Amino acid sequence: TGLGRAITQAMHGLGMSGGRFEVRLQDAAQPMQSGLDEVAFLVAGHAGTTPRPVAKVASGGELSRLALAIAVTTSRLGTAQTLIFDEVDAGVGGSVAETVGRLMRQLGVDRQVLAVTHLPQVAACADHHLVVSKQLQGGATLSSVTTVQGESRVAEIARMLGGERLQETTVAHAKDMLRYSA
Repeated sequence: TGLGRAITQAMHGLGMSGGRFEVRLQDAAQPMQSGLDEVAFLVAGHAGTTPRPVAKVASGGELSRLALAIAVTTSRLGTAQTLIFDEVDAGVGGSVAETVGRLMRQLGVDRQVLAVTHLPQVAACADHHLVVSKQLQGGATLSSVTTVQGESRVAEIARMLGGERLQETTVAHAKDMLRYSA
């Protein structure tokens, strides 16, 4: 199907080269509330493997990338004005993480995209960057949300890259990431 081909193409861009996504329609044994067809999503994560049901073959990282490939592909078809991704980049890193960030940035051109991430490659692609933190106060855990911009954003990307102790090289890398992804 056209949907299967489009999702397969998106998968390839997310580091699943040679993988394949298929949408199979079968006649239902009897009419159902949802119609006369049964829909199955099948995936082959790598070249040379046979597509099987997504739930049986996809790892956590593959599921994250499949979810993003499906979201990117189907969002082009729909009219949803806001897309929310909660750690859709789990289990990926490096250049795939950068691709995830760029895809989400692309989605954000004509709609609002909110993404929870722990990856600096993804955070660096955002137009706006919010940091969620938790503090213990009087026996209760309180969450706060802070907008980071300018040097504060550089420091946050550097912290995501290298931990709490900021080093000169980490800060320089964070600046490069922000400049490159803009």
